[in-house]
Amino acid sequence: MIYLDNAATSRPKPPEVLQAMNDFMNDVCANSGRSGHHLAIQASRVVYETRESIAHLFNISNPLQIIFTMNATESLNLALHGILKPGDHVITSSMEHNSVMRPLRFLESCGVELTVVKCSQDGFLDAHDIENFIKENTKMVAINHGSNVIGSLAPIREIGNITRKHGVLFLLDTAQTAGALPIDMNDMKIDLLAFTGHKSLCGPPGIGGLCIREDIKIKPLKQGGTGSRSEEEYQPELMPDVYESGTLNLVGIAGLGAGVRYIMNDGVENIRVREVKLTQRMIDGLREIPGVDVYGHPDANLRVGVISFNTENISPSKVGLILDEDYDIMCRVGLHCAPIAHKTIGTFPDGTVRFGLGTFTTQQEVNAAVDAVKELSRQSKNK
Repeated sequence: MIYLDNAATSRPKPPEVLQAMNDFMNDVCANSGRSGHHLAIQASRVVYETRESIAHLFNISNPLQIIFTMNATESLNLALHGILKPGDHVITSSMEHNSVMRPLRFLESCGVELTVVKCSQDGFLDAHDIENFIKENTKMVAINHGSNVIGSLAPIREIGNITRKHGVLFLLDTAQTAGALPIDMNDMKIDLLAFTGHKSLCGPPGIGGLCIREDIKIKPLKQGGTGSRSEEEYQPELMPDVYESGTLNLVGIAGLGAGVRYIMNDGVENIRVREVKLTQRMIDGLREIPGVDVYGHPDANLRVGVISFNTENISPSKVGLILDEDYDIMCRVGLHCAPIAHKTIGTFPDGTVRFGLGTFTTQQEVNAAVDAVKELSRQSKNK
């Protein structure tokens, strides 16, 4: 079996992640912040240690500015719905996932002004185009760090400098990049950073978070029990409790913490070097096959390990089925919840075949996948 659907969720998980989740369920399995007994205190320690690990990964000085959510989508919704109001102006790009576009389109219907900056056919955004659209009522720039369709990387440092100069909030979606390449929230001038645990952070599904700059206030999406200020009927304002009503996904947090520590022990820079090498091999190999169109820039240094392609005379859905049934290669096909990105690169409405490389992808697996596409393409021409 060759698993190349890591852009959807990473597989396998490090043994340390599975062990941390198992240990939590067997040895702790108590609610953090709700009781004073030693198991509850131990659960709270697991939660705080995970916040500390994430703070170290993204260079955040105060771990309490990291809140836990179900996933990047919930984090993005919290940031967008909790900050933007009618009359505000928000800027995004034409390479966004629906986790950004759908809440923005909803907010647009409620009176928020939306500008979608057109990216190149290779999926690249010009930071100067962002600056050209900033005006007096611009409240936020919300950008996908790495495309989940073709892997193109946004110019984060340049955008951060522009937004900070104009006093505009910068919200970054790191679903495809957290754990895959270095991210420094302070140095890159990122105000709000949404992440998910189940992709390159090697954690389980159902856990993510939002990192919030200390002076930013967001309207909570929900209210309820936090284990703090229980004598009050009003939502507490202290961080992170104000955004974490209800029992957290504690076993998921334990797994996420182990995944983040695994990534840091390996070294994000080392992971990035390996990924670039494998991505380049995949791009080059697919581009050599007659009748195969590979989308995005040919230089792997400008993208994450996400490669989209189409094969002449075979629909993406058919290619994915053949790869699964005949070659035991798992990938994703279609529009990848990002129709605006496919319109940008010219593959709407059919979409593409997507290979998503991960931390545990090997050179042999990349070679085997390229060979499978080569054979599939050759067979289609002979029919």
